[in-house]
Amino acid sequence: MIEQAGCHDAIIIGGGFYGAAIAIYLAKQRHLKNIVLIERESALLQRASYNNQARVHNGYHYPRSYTTAYRSRINFPRFIQDWPNAAKRDFIKLYAIARRNSKVTAKQFERFCTEIGAKIVQANSTSKSLFEPRLIENVFEVEECAFDSTRLAEWASKELQECGVQVYLNAGVTKIYKGKHETLQVEMQRKNESPDLLSCHNLFNCTYSGLNQFTGDFSGIHTGLKHEITEMALIKVPPGLAGLGVTVMDGPFFSMMPFPARGLHTLSHVRYTPHLHWNDAQGVDPYPKLESYEKSTRVDRMIRDVGRYMPAVLDSIYVDSLFEIKTVLAKNESDDGRPIFFEKHLELPGCYSVLGGKIDNIYDVLEKLEVEQFKSSSTQE
Repeated sequence: MIEQAGCHDAIIIGGGFYGAAIAIYLAKQRHLKNIVLIERESALLQRASYNNQARVHNGYHYPRSYTTAYRSRINFPRFIQDWPNAAKRDFIKLYAIARRNSKVTAKQFERFCTEIGAKIVQANSTSKSLFEPRLIENVFEVEECAFDSTRLAEWASKELQECGVQVYLNAGVTKIYKGKHETLQVEMQRKNESPDLLSCHNLFNCTYSGLNQFTGDFSGIHTGLKHEITEMALIKVPPGLAGLGVTVMDGPFFSMMPFPARGLHTLSHVRYTPHLHWNDAQGVDPYPKLESYEKSTRVDRMIRDVGRYMPAVLDSIYVDSLFEIKTVLAKNESDDGRPIFFEKHLELPGCYSVLGGKIDNIYDVLEKLEVEQFKSSSTQE
């Protein structure tokens, strides 16, 4: 094992959107120096940051979790302002309420949107005509957008370079130790190389589904997680649906959103998108489980069910599927809430684990970091 000289101000494990954004924040806003970011893939933002529905939420999706809805409503305009080049807004977004099996009625949904201050109007007759009226109670036009993860990755690479953050790709962390003089040590393993031992004052575990998968002195997180292998279908929709995003809710229904990174639409279905689920445990790494999973698409069943509500979807062309691990807090399974997970590890002072369920949650994470005191090689804030 090779021990690298010097102590870093911060090490971030995980090069998704959260890991990159935290590294940039620490460099630009907190003025930490000598920051390292470690990512297991060959490029940044290649896993959950890419393989999702690419939706920037504005609160509509969470009528059963007021806190999540309200935070999305507050964060939505901030995201649009901070990443305008990544935000796709040139489509009409519709939310339709099902007549049966929905957990909210159309009136309840409209009232909920008014309460959180989210824009909502009755959809026009052309939009309403796309839906089967026997199954859909009402249709609303709302304000939501999609994001292009490839543009976010370009932003992250540029900012990290300008901030002087050292990025290690194709590298993973296997062990975390408590070091000498209030430092932390991580064992980094790069492909076909001997392990390196890096030391730091502050450590950020932003590995999403891999939060619990370290040995050494890391005793794990104290909140239960649930993992799912999910399938996001990519489809080419017929011309009449090309300028639309659609969500039918609230229950066992579906969403169809533009996917800017591929110029297609994603299709997800509450019943068919989740393929397999299990409770998180140390030593059960979700990523090898995903790699060995037989990825048989369920797109036929998705389209067939969606076609009952929107017949035009039946003319869509299936292109591909994105399979990924989705990780949520087990305690929010019943209400669909998506708060951030932010934990300080008392046994490892200076070590944090961070998980966000939505891209706009990044602002909730940064607010948490604002009140933290970070040690550095030169000063102690």
